Amino acid sequence: MSSMEVQGSGPGGSMKNRESKTRKKKKNAKSRYLPKLSCLRTEQDGKGNFDMQVQTIGDGNGDGPTPTHLVVMVNGIIGSAQNWSYAAKQFCCKCPEDLIVHCSERNYSTLTFDGVDVMGERLAEEVISVIKRHPGVQKISFIGHSLGGLVARYAIARLYERDVTEASHHASGECRVDESEEDSCQKDNLKGKIAGLEPVNFITCATPHLGSRGHKQVPVFCGFYTLEKVAARGSWLLGRTGKHLFLTDRNEGKPPLLLRMVSDCEDLKFLSALQSFRRRVVYANARFDHIVGWSTSSLRHPKELPKRRHLKRVDKYKHIVNVETTKAASSQREVRSENMANKSETTDMEEEMLRCLTTLSWERVDVNFSRSRQRFLAHSTIQVKTYCINSDGAEVIQHMIDNFLLLV
Repeated sequence: MSSMEVQGSGPGGSMKNRESKTRKKKKNAKSRYLPKLSCLRTEQDGKGNFDMQVQTIGDGNGDGPTPTHLVVMVNGIIGSAQNWSYAAKQFCCKCPEDLIVHCSERNYSTLTFDGVDVMGERLAEEVISVIKRHPGVQKISFIGHSLGGLVARYAIARLYERDVTEASHHASGECRVDESEEDSCQKDNLKGKIAGLEPVNFITCATPHLGSRGHKQVPVFCGFYTLEKVAARGSWLLGRTGKHLFLTDRNEGKPPLLLRMVSDCEDLKFLSALQSFRRRVVYANARFDHIVGWSTSSLRHPKELPKRRHLKRVDKYKHIVNVETTKAASSQREVRSENMANKSETTDMEEEMLRCLTTLSWERVDVNFSRSRQRFLAHSTIQVKTYCINSDGAEVIQHMIDNFLLLV
């Protein structure tokens, strides 16, 4: 009896062991070639802000590669981080796993009435806090909708050539009197960087870069000077933000903020910060945007706008009707900041803002929702603010992603 058991557990048992080892080897070999699954992870910081990123799973512990590219999405007036939820998901799902998308909500609801400068300061501090939570990031991009584009422009000037570690020293109250050679070299390395990161994409959608005053910059006024004048006087309803948008702010004899934001000042290098990005893109509604005009959102003089009858569908994107890339204008067109205070007419201020901003190269993408049932919601549709009523803007987000990938 015992001998039979020994015989049964001898050669037969070793054969079973060999078979199990063979199965394990095949399983391990197969797992090497199986694609790793991914999921969308959302992280909130307790203040209403959230980050999204693709997390690789299936390797046992759920750890994937450390993302190195931070994308900051900024909402418009009376908006919130939720306005970017659709776009953020699309970026995370369709872009490489090397991406973290942060949807800002430091400036939400009525906080968007506090002024472009105050909101820009908040956004700058928020970006620094996000970088501290994700120390592995090396590159940074910004995407702003409407007022959010102006806020982002202010924030990048605040973050230009700024080191996050240095900012943390200032926040903790530490002072550094002596500057060593190492500190000096570090400052040289920061030149052309945003919060110590490599600037890649700066993208705006339906942003009033030239303000909301005159030249039919707010289409709902139908170009009537009386309505525009009444709106400018009533801009106080939107707080300091209204004064900034309608160019009626003049503190201590200084020119309006938007006019100052097109050049390098002593403390804030607005133009240099924009120039540091490898790519600058403006998406603009050619029609049916009743809040932000085509000229101000596409950085063109009204006479430079393409004829609508010449606009044709671009490739696979049904509502994108024109894409052009402009080279930087001659430096002779650049306007010095000390001459700005002498300008008072709205047209002169617009000309100066255009001359300064177009000293940089821009990609212009014109969007036309005239064939869409959602055309009267064009200002929100270009962002896909709410998918169920702005879904036709999804291809604009797709176009953004397809071109965004070129530099990721």
